[in-house]
Amino acid sequence: MTDSFTDAASGAPWEAAEALPRGEGTARIDHIVVLGLVPPGARVLDIGCGDGSLLALLRDRRGVDGRGIELSREGVNACLARGLPVIQGDADTDLANYPDDAFDVVVLSQTIQATRNPRIVLEHLLRIGRQVIISFPNFGHWRVRAELAFRGRMPVTEIMPETWYETPNIHHCTIRDFVGLCRIVGARIEKATALDARGRPMRFSMPWWFWNLIGAQGVFLLRRGGRG
Repeated sequence: MTDSFTDAASGAPWEAAEALPRGEGTARIDHIVVLGLVPPGARVLDIGCGDGSLLALLRDRRGVDGRGIELSREGVNACLARGLPVIQGDADTDLANYPDDAFDVVVLSQTIQATRNPRIVLEHLLRIGRQVIISFPNFGHWRVRAELAFRGRMPVTEIMPETWYETPNIHHCTIRDFVGLCRIVGARIEKATALDARGRPMRFSMPWWFWNLIGAQGVFLLRRGGRG
């Protein structure tokens, strides 16, 4: 059982992460965190699935019925080489074509900050999936703040390695910003975990502002508000 507390302003359950499962080989740690949130056999849509590494992990470890959407042709080709059913598409324009509750779980990993309309994308995710898992880099991390405050430059960090003129990220947000967006669109936060700069789950519970300062990434499990 995890230790948790509630952000009084948002009602969000922030949690210290459980021990990660063993035997996942070279899988990215944030992918293993997502893996732990997906029930076995679920119908999953992975949006912005890249080379398919997360979708393949979910298929192999959870036996999911997985589908993917990826913008780049290179990513689509890599997914197809893994035997994954992936189509080329754009989260900003193509999600409107999916019916309500088409999937048990919709995953948007390290992608929402690269979309043109994050609020509209999030609203579609909540409509399409019974549950939504979103991860993103936290622009409120102390190293990002220090880079701006003391050097006056846009930061380059482990999770945001591109310079400002090369990065695909066009909507930087903080963990606190994302909680605010969830409130605006009526999303219920079922779980929220912060990852450190190396992508490892933070294993202790602290006030929400601490996660916003120390967490390099946020991982959220959401459900549309008012739905059981």
